[in-house]
Amino acid sequence: MSRPAGPSRRTAIWVLLLLGGATLAAAVPTWLSTTGATALDPEVEVTVAGTSAAPGVSASALVLVAAALALGLVGRVGRWVVLAVAAASGVVATVSALGVALDPEPSARSAVADATGVTEVTAPVDLTVAPWLAAALGVLTVLAVVWVAVGSRSWVGASTRHERATGATPPTASAAAATTAPEGRPDPSGTTEPASPDDLTDHDAWDALSRGEDPTDR
Repeated sequence: MSRPAGPSRRTAIWVLLLLGGATLAAAVPTWLSTTGATALDPEVEVTVAGTSAAPGVSASALVLVAAALALGLVGRVGRWVVLAVAAASGVVATVSALGVALDPEPSARSAVADATGVTEVTAPVDLTVAPWLAAALGVLTVLAVVWVAVGSRSWVGASTRHERATGATPPTASAAAATTAPEGRPDPSGTTEPASPDDLTDHDAWDALSRGEDPTDR
């Protein structure tokens, strides 16, 4: 039985990047508008952008973009962590957007209070389509993550170009034989014959003379 078809790693990265960018774009425009009143002005227009009404949406969009970029760098275990984070960002975006879309009054009163110093709203709250769009993009993000998770089973693991090389090559038989004495016992000095007089250093010659030996008689 063949596995369900899924996207390649590059396609998955681009899909998540586009969803993150679209979610961020949906959070930028005005989500709701209303009016308030002050002692000097009986009608103060108040508009609220999505970044203020539902900060979780823009934050989730940035997390999704970061997860998409990380998807191209991690291995098998890291991939599932990144996909879990991406799915969580979609859930947060959906919940945050629906919270404003279903009950915009708290966000409207908070914005009116910032503009007029009074929390009383003097007109109905007008809601744009942006919060519904953000909520839909959050749901689409979760579905896209499931799609990517299914297709990621066939992806090649992370690059191993930077892995360490194996241990050093063991010494050859000839090198081992060179450090063995003629009787077959290891030579503690690691040499097979005494040094010639020409090979003696001044220090060796001085030591031999100190012992009463002739350094050239070798």
